[in-house]
Amino acid sequence: MNSGKRTRSWLQEHRETAADSLQRLWRQRLGSLMTMSVIGIALLLPALLLTGVSTLATLGSGLQDSARISLYLETGVSAERRDALRGELAADERIRGLTYISPEQAAEDFSRYSGFGDVISALPENPLPATLELLPVSTDPQTVEALADELADRPETALVQVDLAWVQRLDALLELGRRVALALALIIAVAVLFIVGNTIRLAIENRRDEIMVVKLIGGTDAFVSRPFLYTGAWCGLGGGLLGSALLLLLYALMKAPLQQLSTQYGGVALEDPAIAMPLLSGGLVAVSTALGWLGALLSVRQHLDAIEPR
Repeated sequence: MNSGKRTRSWLQEHRETAADSLQRLWRQRLGSLMTMSVIGIALLLPALLLTGVSTLATLGSGLQDSARISLYLETGVSAERRDALRGELAADERIRGLTYISPEQAAEDFSRYSGFGDVISALPENPLPATLELLPVSTDPQTVEALADELADRPETALVQVDLAWVQRLDALLELGRRVALALALIIAVAVLFIVGNTIRLAIENRRDEIMVVKLIGGTDAFVSRPFLYTGAWCGLGGGLLGSALLLLLYALMKAPLQQLSTQYGGVALEDPAIAMPLLSGGLVAVSTALGWLGALLSVRQHLDAIEPR
């Protein structure tokens, strides 16, 4: 029973301290808003970069059909052998799509798109070979190259070309973007610690006399530190909410042009920001609150011990 009373008393004390800290921030709302705005805008930068990388990855996922293998057949391959080869490759589990381009169709496409149709018609015979356009299931470079090497060893094959360079470049750019975002997030996290720490330092100096009186009558360091820890957490929470709101707003503003761009490259549908980014927004608020609390803790440990009643 006594344990339950102590727990309720402890919770009541924390509630009162949290409410008092929030009221103090409200009484100095202009300065508090500026601090929260700085925190929110600072954390918004890596969040925006992560959102951009995620959006590029979403757009790129709809372009996987561009990772293809072009299999050019020897001119002497018979129609029966071509049909048999098409059947074998269509049944291959490593291939999810196959398109056959006949020599006549290749010549027609060349004439239509190159503007040199007279060149083909002037030749005694069509020099363009039959082609099989293959879409591999996997876009892993090593897997695709192994499949291409296997196809190149077939007697019907004249040439194999692998169109995978764009996938490798996109993956490299996305990985670079993720690492830059991580480095930027770490740098900004340190900056937020300094911002909150300086705010708490000023708050401690403004309440120096009150702190000395509390310590004089036996107040523990944990009791004295508690309001400042809540102040840091409130600042971090406010900054995180502001940054999250700005992130959703900017994404909503950019969604239409991004969707228009995606229609030019496969028509990939972008998810609604309220569905696509709940983890990012919630994570931004959680990280900001934790950074506010940690910055306050570091500042309290540094400056509170220097205040002793005389």
